[in-house]
Amino acid sequence: MSSQSPIATVLLTLRLSVFLVMLMWTLDKIVNPAHAARVYENFYAIGGLGRNAFLAIGAAELVLLLAFVVGYRKRITYGAVLAFHAISTLSSYKQYLAPFEHLLFFAAWPMLAACFALYRLRHLDTKLTI
Repeated sequence: MSSQSPIATVLLTLRLSVFLVMLMWTLDKIVNPAHAARVYENFYAIGGLGRNAFLAIGAAELVLLLAFVVGYRKRITYGAVLAFHAISTLSSYKQYLAPFEHLLFFAAWPMLAACFALYRLRHLDTKLTI
């Protein structure tokens, strides 16, 4: 067993777990665009987007996430996932001001760290990648 095998295994588990969370957020845009519209309005100050806009956003995100989970063009896909999650985490700043009312929002920070680790160590993330 090479010394990089444990690192590759750890990075694979990070990639799969980040994919799972991001996939659910993406599917929410496709399955429940009304909920996605409320999220965009409340957290990103973007209102007025219709069902078709969320279907298009969801489809584009799904393509990105599939490329991410198979390790395709890591600099681009891992970087995009990191950027999207960073924006999502930072746009929730109001929830961090009342921490005991919004404890689940704090789970975004370790996931952001996982996204950063994947991006920074992408050259070592070799298990089950193309």
